[in-house]
Amino acid sequence: QVQLVESGGGSVQAGGSLRLSCVASVIGYSTYCMGWFRQVPGKEREGIAAITRGGGIIFYVDSLKGRFTISRANANTIYLQINNLKPEDTAMYVCAAGPSCSADVRGLNYRGQGTQVTVSS
Repeated sequence: QVQLVESGGGSVQAGGSLRLSCVASVIGYSTYCMGWFRQVPGKEREGIAAITRGGGIIFYVDSLKGRFTISRANANTIYLQINNLKPEDTAMYVCAAGPSCSADVRGLNYRGQGTQVTVSS
């Protein structure tokens, strides 16, 4: 069983930046692909990006590419850097992991509890 622990969320003003972290409890097949999605109550989950162990990146929403950067520190740790935060970025940011990035990040096998990001105007 893979456990994912996110951190780095918080309350910031518009224009600020945050770096979210996700650490997986195991290193192996199940964490080959790791990524992020976000969710707001009452709305559909929005996939952000995923990254393979080799550093291959998949972005799900082109409009986020300029402000969101996904990176991988090692086999079980990834980051999501968010710059120029906007109120519409307010959401629970959830880390997910699975054996393949061919699957949508929202449907990967494992997911964490999430870290809340709140952006005020």
